[in-house]
Amino acid sequence: MTDPREQLVQAFGPEPTETWVVSAPGRVNLIGEHIDYHGLPVLPIAIHRRIRVAFRARTDRRIRAVSAKEYGLREFEWTPRLAPTAAGDWENYLRAAAEAVGRKWGAGVGADAAVVSDLPPAAGLASSSALIVAFTLGLLQANRRRASFGELMEILPEGEQFVGTRGGGMDHAASLASREGCASLIEFEPLAVRAIPVPEDWRFLVAHSLQTAEKSGTARDEYNARRAAGTAALKRLGFVSYRAAIEEPDAVEKLPPGPERDSFLHVTSEALRVRAAVKAMEQDDAGSFGRLLLESHASLRDRLRVSSPALDHLVETAVESGALGARLTGAGLGGCAVVFCKQPDLAAVRRGLIAHYYAGHPNFDPHQHLIDAQPGPGALHLA
Repeated sequence: MTDPREQLVQAFGPEPTETWVVSAPGRVNLIGEHIDYHGLPVLPIAIHRRIRVAFRARTDRRIRAVSAKEYGLREFEWTPRLAPTAAGDWENYLRAAAEAVGRKWGAGVGADAAVVSDLPPAAGLASSSALIVAFTLGLLQANRRRASFGELMEILPEGEQFVGTRGGGMDHAASLASREGCASLIEFEPLAVRAIPVPEDWRFLVAHSLQTAEKSGTARDEYNARRAAGTAALKRLGFVSYRAAIEEPDAVEKLPPGPERDSFLHVTSEALRVRAAVKAMEQDDAGSFGRLLLESHASLRDRLRVSSPALDHLVETAVESGALGARLTGAGLGGCAVVFCKQPDLAAVRRGLIAHYYAGHPNFDPHQHLIDAQPGPGALHLA
């Protein structure tokens, strides 16, 4: 990965002021999809791919940031109530970080920044959340502020919603608080993160479907529609939360066929799968864990309808190649699948995916599209 400090100097010139680098990892959610925004626990890992941002504090309120050539330079004034810019523009994530910090502590001094990443964008690996996390931490440091995990989690999910995605807090919690070698059981009511050690011979691959999943336009609207349907189902049934709904599974019979019923069934069953997956991980029960991943994918495909033919084929190919389980990960509608196997089978699974899924795709890049995703530390625990 390019050193962001070099890019900072190339873009804005040498300065005598202090330069520092903030790093925030992406994540892959092992199980617990489309339920964090309903306040239910999830089980992601941070991965050893990340956003790195070099910062220099300014004396005014100007924020300038540069990234790779295809993204270019962005510049704006950090004012008390920022508005989004054009839909789909990466500047919105910078503005989201500034708005999140400003809403709690007030707008401060700006910064010059350079962003580099080895996270594939729009792949369901929370690259946008990692950018917001890293930029938020950088702006706080530029203003000599320290924030606790709890304070950051008060502002970051809402900051992401500034962009227009009505998600939950999983991505930010995983990017901040994950521990090396562990999955993170993230709970939201109240907020808590429990490190679950991953058995030593368990292996995860992130396999890109080669279809992107941009969090803007139609994909964003589809994502938000799933959340709205689940919320409407809960309201129609008179439950105060999905935690209460899980205890009365027969209540679904009161819902007519349609998106609300399907969303309710997915959310309640996925929450139970998270519980079972934690138990399987703690007991080193790889067979059960793999089956739970496949059940999760089937629910996302058939009930929430956020899979795609490419993702379905990717999951099938992984299992045919020797994986114990696989499923789409992230919002869906493109992006990646997480593939689970034991260490002795890893090479065969990788070969099978390359031979039977990626063959014939000239744009396939194994460094970007077939990632070894072992659990790494979050931004708050990086050395």
